[in-house]
Amino acid sequence: MITLHKYIRVCRLKAKGFSASLLSFHYSLSSPIFTCQFTDLLKEIVIAVQSWGEAHRFIRQHRLFKWIMLPGIIYIFLFVAGMFIFWQSADHVVSWVSNQLSIETWLQKKRNEWLSFLFVMTGMMLRLMLFLFYFSLFKYLILIIGSPVFAYLSEKTEAIIEGKEHAFNWPDIRKDCVRNILLALRNCGWQSVYLVALILLSLVPVVGWITPVVALLMECYYFGFSMLDYSIARTGFTPAQSIAFTGHHKGLAIGNGLLFYMMHLIVILAPAYAIIAATLSVHQVKNN
Repeated sequence: MITLHKYIRVCRLKAKGFSASLLSFHYSLSSPIFTCQFTDLLKEIVIAVQSWGEAHRFIRQHRLFKWIMLPGIIYIFLFVAGMFIFWQSADHVVSWVSNQLSIETWLQKKRNEWLSFLFVMTGMMLRLMLFLFYFSLFKYLILIIGSPVFAYLSEKTEAIIEGKEHAFNWPDIRKDCVRNILLALRNCGWQSVYLVALILLSLVPVVGWITPVVALLMECYYFGFSMLDYSIARTGFTPAQSIAFTGHHKGLAIGNGLLFYMMHLIVILAPAYAIIAATLSVHQVKNN
């Protein structure tokens, strides 16, 4: 005769077996899905990178160099001013944190090389995170100030691709500017929240060393997002639909932002190349 205790034990064993099989089934489904998503992400990054080469050929072919100079000059001026402010304030922030925590005094008492190394690395990570935070705010300032030029250049690029005549239309430009400024403010708020969390995490030795990489990828994503939205808006997508579209095509945004930061070797070219490359990449994805 089976006792109640034995019956409950058998039921528990069966339940565990069912949970294990269900978990195995979940992983068998999620693994291909994750692999597919990662592959799509890499493909979109490749498309975004290739679009920068296409943007260079497009600019030369259609003689758009004059549209590169205006945003480039504004960008250089703000870039130099932003970096000057950063170098003036970053050291003060790191020194203030160090003094508040009495880190230097504690390290002198311990006289441990490994501890000194860990805290030197932590200080470097903190400086990098502060740099990325400053650059993030600076980037949104550029996106807001340069929005009329970016909107016009994106429209002109798409008109040339589709073989249409393009005429300056201020109401459309103004509409795109307002939309992109609001989107930039929204993204600035969310990115600032994430960056503050990463700055706090960067204070943790070893674990915090990965924060600059995460912050850089996030920086690339949000910049690329703003560049892509000029083209997405002309498809009739609402801001919410644009957010969803970019969320499904993160590779396009990350790739565009990544090349934008690499183009800082030639600072004056970076903003205009970014908007033309973003327009070309969105056009390619729409056609596919």
